[in-house]
Amino acid sequence: MAEKSFKLEIVTPRRVVFSGDVLSFTAPGEVGGFQVLYNHAPLLSAVTIGRVEVHDTAGKVSHFATSGGFVEVLSNCVTMLAETAERTDEIDIRRAAEAKARAEERLQGQPQGVDIGRAKLALARAVNRLRIAQRE
Repeated sequence: MAEKSFKLEIVTPRRVVFSGDVLSFTAPGEVGGFQVLYNHAPLLSAVTIGRVEVHDTAGKVSHFATSGGFVEVLSNCVTMLAETAERTDEIDIRRAAEAKARAEERLQGQPQGVDIGRAKLALARAVNRLRIAQRE
């Protein structure tokens, strides 16, 4: 392990998305974004829809689109339990654009039988995935 690095794991219900030694980890917290560096104080935080940024020990910067979850920081080990997390190169832009269009269609005119809260969350997730995919 490199000096001033710590262990990071990003895990979803389907798979381990990332596991390795990193220099920094940035996540979209429920009450504001936060960054974790070596020797960070213990922390348990909810995360929301947004961008996760990881700087690994090889100097590579990776971005992930996440739809929420939790982060635990303890003794130079960070674990993110995410509902979903996709690296930028894994995001299917066409599928995300289609999901965005479907959500926007559901929200137009607010037809009966549409769960407005669910449609707004779907729209936010799709917009986030598109924004992160187009960033790279």
